[in-house]
Amino acid sequence: MKKLIVLVALSAFLLNCNKKPEAPVAEPVSADTTAAAEKVTDTLGPKSFCYMGVTGKDTVFVSIDDNLGTITGKMANKNSEKDSNKGDLTGFKSGDTLKLTYTFASEGKTGNKNDMYFIQTKDGLAEGIGERDAETGTKYADEKKIRYAGGRILKTADCDKVANAVK
Repeated sequence: MKKLIVLVALSAFLLNCNKKPEAPVAEPVSADTTAAAEKVTDTLGPKSFCYMGVTGKDTVFVSIDDNLGTITGKMANKNSEKDSNKGDLTGFKSGDTLKLTYTFASEGKTGNKNDMYFIQTKDGLAEGIGERDAETGTKYADEKKIRYAGGRILKTADCDKVANAVK
Protein backbone atom coordinates (compact mmCIF):
# COMPACT_ATOMS: atom_id res chain seq x y z
CA MET A 1 0.00 0.00 0.00
CA LYS A 2 2.88 2.37 0.78
CA LYS A 3 4.31 1.65 -2.65
CA LEU A 4 1.04 2.62 -4.26
CA ILE A 5 0.82 5.91 -2.38
CA VAL A 6 4.46 6.76 -3.22
CA LEU A 7 3.86 5.83 -6.87
CA VAL A 8 0.73 8.05 -7.11
CA ALA A 9 2.52 10.96 -5.42
CA LEU A 10 5.54 10.59 -7.68
CA SER A 11 3.31 10.43 -10.79
CA ALA A 12 1.40 13.53 -9.73
CA PHE A 13 4.70 15.31 -9.10
CA LEU A 14 6.13 14.40 -12.51
CA LEU A 15 2.95 15.41 -14.34
CA ASN A 16 3.01 18.85 -12.69
CA CYS A 17 6.70 19.39 -13.49
CA ASN A 18 6.16 18.96 -17.23
CA LYS A 19 3.39 21.56 -17.44
CA LYS A 20 4.49 24.90 -18.90
CA PRO A 21 3.19 27.93 -17.11
CA GLU A 22 0.68 29.88 -19.13
CA ALA A 23 1.76 33.37 -20.13
CA PRO A 24 -0.49 36.07 -18.71
CA VAL A 25 -2.69 37.70 -21.31
CA ALA A 26 -1.55 41.29 -21.92
CA GLU A 27 -4.26 43.90 -21.89
CA PRO A 28 -4.36 46.20 -24.92
CA VAL A 29 -2.64 49.55 -24.30
CA SER A 30 -4.74 52.59 -25.03
CA ALA A 31 -3.32 55.96 -26.07
CA ASP A 32 -2.90 58.54 -23.33
CA THR A 33 -5.44 61.15 -24.33
CA THR A 34 -4.32 63.75 -21.77
CA ALA A 35 -0.73 63.72 -23.04
CA ALA A 36 -1.85 64.22 -26.63
CA ALA A 37 -4.08 67.15 -25.67
CA GLU A 38 -1.35 69.12 -23.82
CA LYS A 39 0.54 71.76 -25.78
CA VAL A 40 4.28 71.15 -25.81
CA THR A 41 6.26 74.16 -24.61
CA ASP A 42 9.79 74.62 -25.96
CA THR A 43 11.86 75.53 -22.91
CA LEU A 44 15.19 75.26 -24.73
CA GLY A 45 14.55 77.61 -27.64
CA PRO A 46 15.28 81.33 -27.72
CA LYS A 47 13.35 83.63 -25.42
CA SER A 48 12.56 87.14 -26.70
CA PHE A 49 12.37 90.19 -24.47
CA CYS A 50 11.71 93.85 -25.26
CA TYR A 51 12.53 96.93 -23.21
CA MET A 52 12.16 100.69 -23.46
CA GLY A 53 13.58 103.53 -21.38
CA VAL A 54 12.75 107.23 -21.46
CA THR A 55 15.04 109.92 -20.05
CA GLY A 56 13.75 113.44 -20.72
CA LYS A 57 13.16 113.57 -24.48
CA ASP A 58 15.50 110.66 -25.22
CA THR A 59 14.26 107.09 -25.67
CA VAL A 60 16.15 103.81 -25.88
CA PHE A 61 14.63 100.63 -27.33
CA VAL A 62 16.10 97.15 -26.79
CA SER A 63 15.01 93.82 -28.23
CA ILE A 64 16.95 90.71 -27.13
CA ASP A 65 16.80 86.99 -27.75
CA ASP A 66 18.24 84.74 -25.03
CA ASN A 67 19.20 81.34 -26.44
CA LEU A 68 20.50 79.38 -23.45
CA GLY A 69 22.59 82.33 -22.26
CA THR A 70 23.80 83.50 -25.66
CA ILE A 71 22.31 86.93 -26.27
CA THR A 72 21.58 88.58 -29.62
CA GLY A 73 19.39 91.56 -30.32
CA LYS A 74 18.93 95.11 -31.50
CA MET A 75 19.11 98.50 -29.82
CA ALA A 76 18.11 102.00 -30.91
CA ASN A 77 18.77 105.30 -29.15
CA LYS A 78 16.40 108.07 -30.25
CA ASN A 79 17.98 111.27 -28.98
CA SER A 80 16.35 114.69 -29.20
CA GLU A 81 19.41 116.98 -29.16
CA LYS A 82 22.21 114.78 -30.49
CA ASP A 83 22.60 112.10 -33.13
CA SER A 84 20.55 108.96 -32.69
CA ASN A 85 22.04 105.52 -33.27
CA LYS A 86 20.96 101.96 -33.79
CA GLY A 87 22.67 98.63 -34.10
CA ASP A 88 23.15 95.06 -32.95
CA LEU A 89 23.69 93.57 -29.50
CA THR A 90 25.69 90.37 -28.99
CA GLY A 91 27.05 88.75 -25.88
CA PHE A 92 26.17 86.40 -23.09
CA LYS A 93 24.31 86.12 -19.81
CA SER A 94 26.30 85.62 -16.62
CA GLY A 95 23.91 85.09 -13.69
CA ASP A 96 21.51 88.04 -13.86
CA THR A 97 23.98 90.20 -15.83
CA LEU A 98 23.86 90.66 -19.60
CA LYS A 99 27.39 91.34 -20.87
CA LEU A 100 26.87 92.78 -24.33
CA THR A 101 28.73 94.47 -27.16
CA TYR A 102 26.74 97.13 -29.00
CA THR A 103 27.83 97.50 -32.65
CA PHE A 104 26.13 100.55 -34.12
CA ALA A 105 26.04 103.27 -36.76
CA SER A 106 26.12 106.91 -35.67
CA GLU A 107 26.90 110.20 -37.38
CA GLY A 108 27.23 108.39 -40.70
CA LYS A 109 29.96 106.11 -39.33
CA THR A 110 29.36 102.36 -39.08
CA GLY A 111 31.20 99.78 -37.01
CA ASN A 112 31.24 101.70 -33.73
CA LYS A 113 31.45 99.34 -30.74
CA ASN A 114 30.70 99.82 -27.09
CA ASP A 115 30.50 97.33 -24.21
CA MET A 116 27.23 97.54 -22.31
CA TYR A 117 26.26 95.61 -19.19
CA PHE A 118 22.73 95.30 -17.86
CA ILE A 119 21.36 93.70 -14.71
CA GLN A 120 18.02 91.95 -15.22
CA THR A 121 15.42 92.94 -12.64
CA LYS A 122 11.83 91.82 -12.20
CA ASP A 123 10.68 95.00 -14.02
CA GLY A 124 13.30 95.20 -16.78
CA LEU A 125 16.97 96.12 -17.15
CA ALA A 126 19.31 98.45 -15.28
CA GLU A 127 22.29 99.70 -17.32
CA GLY A 128 25.74 99.52 -15.79
CA ILE A 129 27.87 102.65 -15.43
CA GLY A 130 31.63 102.41 -15.08
CA GLU A 131 34.95 103.89 -16.04
CA ARG A 132 36.00 103.13 -19.59
CA ASP A 133 39.38 101.80 -20.65
CA ALA A 134 41.58 104.76 -21.62
CA GLU A 135 43.04 102.97 -24.64
CA THR A 136 39.82 101.89 -26.36
CA GLY A 137 37.17 104.01 -24.68
CA THR A 138 34.67 101.26 -25.47
CA LYS A 139 35.40 98.61 -22.84
CA TYR A 140 34.99 98.85 -19.09
CA ALA A 141 38.26 99.46 -17.24
CA ASP A 142 37.23 97.26 -14.29
CA GLU A 143 34.11 95.08 -14.34
CA LYS A 144 34.08 94.93 -10.54
CA LYS A 145 33.56 98.70 -10.31
CA ILE A 146 30.47 98.85 -12.53
CA ARG A 147 27.50 100.49 -10.75
CA TYR A 148 23.94 99.78 -11.73
CA ALA A 149 22.32 102.48 -9.61
CA GLY A 150 22.12 105.74 -11.53
CA GLY A 151 22.21 104.16 -14.98
CA ARG A 152 19.35 104.04 -17.43
CA ILE A 153 16.38 101.93 -16.38
CA LEU A 154 14.63 100.05 -19.17
CA LYS A 155 11.15 98.72 -18.48
CA THR A 156 9.51 95.76 -20.17
CA ALA A 157 7.77 96.98 -23.34
CA ASP A 158 5.53 95.84 -26.17
CA CYS A 159 7.69 93.95 -28.67
CA ASP A 160 5.76 95.28 -31.70
CA LYS A 161 6.52 98.88 -30.68
CA VAL A 162 10.19 98.06 -30.01
CA ALA A 163 10.53 96.13 -33.29
CA ASN A 164 9.36 99.19 -35.27
CA ALA A 165 11.91 101.39 -33.50
CA VAL A 166 14.94 99.11 -33.93
CA LYS A 167 14.46 98.16 -37.59
